Amino acid sequence: MIIDLERFTATEKPFWDELERLLKRVEDDPACRLGVEGAARFHYLYQRASAGLARLDGLAAPLEFRRYLESLVARAYGEIHSARDNAHRLVPRTWLLETFPQTFRRYIRQFQLAVLITIVGAVFGAAVLMVAPEEKGMLLPFDHLHGSPTERVAKEEQEAGKRLAGHKATFSSSLMTHNTQVSIACMATGMTWGVGTIILLFYNGVILGAVVLDYLAAGQGVFLAGWLLPHGVIEIPAILIAGQAGLVLATTLIGKGSGLTLVARMRLVWADLTTLIGGVALMLVWAGIVEAFFSQYHEPVLPYSVKIAFGVVELCLLVLFLGRSGRGGKVAKRG
Repeated sequence: MIIDLERFTATEKPFWDELERLLKRVEDDPACRLGVEGAARFHYLYQRASAGLARLDGLAAPLEFRRYLESLVARAYGEIHSARDNAHRLVPRTWLLETFPQTFRRYIRQFQLAVLITIVGAVFGAAVLMVAPEEKGMLLPFDHLHGSPTERVAKEEQEAGKRLAGHKATFSSSLMTHNTQVSIACMATGMTWGVGTIILLFYNGVILGAVVLDYLAAGQGVFLAGWLLPHGVIEIPAILIAGQAGLVLATTLIGKGSGLTLVARMRLVWADLTTLIGGVALMLVWAGIVEAFFSQYHEPVLPYSVKIAFGVVELCLLVLFLGRSGRGGKVAKRG
């Protein structure tokens, strides 16, 4: 019996140690959520420890050994069946500076996939416009992009932003509303197992690629940069993060190899999806304000160099925020 106990302990101890580490992590950080894969692993370790506790009845196990395993199983059971998430209050500053960027980084692979899909769409849109320039009206959904870029630039510079006089706030709110609708659709269509999200990301890429090629080919690259960068460096990443959320939703629905029910998987990611789309909404509010009150003013009112510099600074700050913010705090890691 002693030999069996030693063999049993040598086999199972690594799994108990892993369960102990997971328990310490969730007990030390009330905001910690393990995610689909992490929760599945936690549940497996709990079941294995429970089975090990049952096996002790046939082994000559010391009382202290049994009590240790009973305590471990009881703690794991308590964490699995607790309702601790419902007791948390939303702290806006913590949510913005820690929870949102941490959640973004946790699903970085889905964000990278969203970027890749958009780039493929941009290459396709540019290629179609290059091969069939007469199809520009079909590729670009906005009327002001259908004409000659050179003519548009001349008109914009001549108007000097006067067309928005008196209704900048209305224009800004309409931009926010439209872009938020696109973002929500990008996430919600993850319900189609990601097909709808992929199509929307690809289509947005097509538009972006066609516009960039059209203006570059007309020699209006400086205008394009001055027009797009101030709001685009926030708006485009916001759409990509919405696509990221859609791909997270799709992955959760598919649930390959998780061992959890659909309801359990959705429960685990719902807070993260809400966080991502909430962050997107804030980004789009800022992008809408910048586009209405800054991007639409061109030379001679605003030098293009100033607008480009403003956009570059925004982009650098956004990269730092999403990449570094919240690293010093407690990170609610996904397993």
